[in-house]
Amino acid sequence: MTRDEHVVLVDTEGNAIGTASKATVHGSDTPLHLAFSSYVFDDQGRVLLTRRASHKITWPDVWTNSCCGHPLPGEPVPAAVIRRLSYELGLEVERVDLILPRFSYRAVMDNGIVERELCPVYRAVVARDAAPNPEEVGEVRWMPWKEFAAGVLDGSLEISPWCREQIPHLDRLGADPMSWPVADPAELPPAAR
Repeated sequence: MTRDEHVVLVDTEGNAIGTASKATVHGSDTPLHLAFSSYVFDDQGRVLLTRRASHKITWPDVWTNSCCGHPLPGEPVPAAVIRRLSYELGLEVERVDLILPRFSYRAVMDNGIVERELCPVYRAVVARDAAPNPEEVGEVRWMPWKEFAAGVLDGSLEISPWCREQIPHLDRLGADPMSWPVADPAELPPAAR
């Protein structure tokens, strides 16, 4: 995206307290801000994994879940999920479901850059393959969910820190991602409602 996007800054209760430029928000003292993570599934129950582009500021070249992003100020989070899946992966989404409404994390890169996000997790369902945008994504691969979750849980699969923290929560919801219960949007932090 060429315009100067802004992210929504939040307090620890999830209330919006302002905005900041996405281009400048990540550093050694990154403020807590609103984001999302999404896991894309096909009709075979496979999950789409992405390797972040090598020029990304945070976690370049690292494998992760399908897509992460930041809702624009005033943008509903499901709309942000659909927007980013289209932009990053060329996907037309059939369905977006809220799965983990209150997930949050903090992670620090070796170079000291901090990621600190209030990050609801969504399941998205698609019917066609991805067409990755090289500005965002270095590589994609589909993987059976059971194999992916097992690899993350036993540590044999290298993955982003936020994804590593999300998988135990998702695994507890059951072995079939399509049968995970959909969370009530009222459970989202206030800034994400």
